[in-house]
Amino acid sequence: MDPLVVAARRNGVVEAIHRVHAVAVRDGAVVAEAGDGSFTCYLRSSSKPLQALPLALARDDLDDLDLAIASASHRATDDQLAAVRALLAKAPATEEDLELGLQEGRPPTKLHHNCSGKHAGMLALCVARGWPLRGYVEAEHPLQRELLRVHAEAAEAEPDEIPVARDGCGVSTFALPLERMAHAFARFESLPGGMRVAAAMRAHPELVGGPGAIDTELMEALPGWVAKGGAEGLICLRAADGTGIALKTEDGSPRAHRPALAAFLRLLETDLSRWDTVPIENSRGEAVGELSLLS
Repeated sequence: MDPLVVAARRNGVVEAIHRVHAVAVRDGAVVAEAGDGSFTCYLRSSSKPLQALPLALARDDLDDLDLAIASASHRATDDQLAAVRALLAKAPATEEDLELGLQEGRPPTKLHHNCSGKHAGMLALCVARGWPLRGYVEAEHPLQRELLRVHAEAAEAEPDEIPVARDGCGVSTFALPLERMAHAFARFESLPGGMRVAAAMRAHPELVGGPGAIDTELMEALPGWVAKGGAEGLICLRAADGTGIALKTEDGSPRAHRPALAAFLRLLETDLSRWDTVPIENSRGEAVGELSLLS
């Protein structure tokens, strides 16, 4: 099947198109594919549920709120910031221990960075394992080496074959083909710690993304599913039946996700037809165009 093509139209005129690759894996086999399932990219924030796995194993004292915010790319709502503070307190660590920069467009504190929950979880894991807090973002730190191992185990890939780069928040990010990402998410709940992390994300989807976040909306709309978006137009999901899905917009734009997911999930007999057409609004809140599949 060719890639999905999502068009942005304004008064019937196509202004832009987005090519989208997607693959679904169940029981180790590809069950649906659009475009190139071997398309390789970095997982970016779609890694966060995987990055939380060793935390879930190491810290019996953490609850669903803690594991959900550790898996989050948050919008800095009051509830999300409270969850980050609570996880830091349990670590125990402080905001100063977070090796984050400040994020453009947000208040100038490390806590407001959308990855602060993940970093709080990383500090809590370092405390549990007796690893130094200082330098935990560096690729040679025991924490980042452990996370490479976790990703290799999840994807059933060799660690030395996984490209490693530095993510936007400073930690390591790992590149895999979409098919391997989907395979890792299909296996997620069978991995050590996976059941705890998945249950936490499903219990608190509002912490994982927040208002308007596609992963939050997917988990609210599809009971039993787990979803996590990442930068550069990536989103990874695990369906209630154990199917893993990875979907990537070739040009890195996430705005094509909703129509593309509606079309691709239809192949898996999942109805998200409300996203077949998504309005484009101007600064006045007026609908001035739409996103939908190019026909």
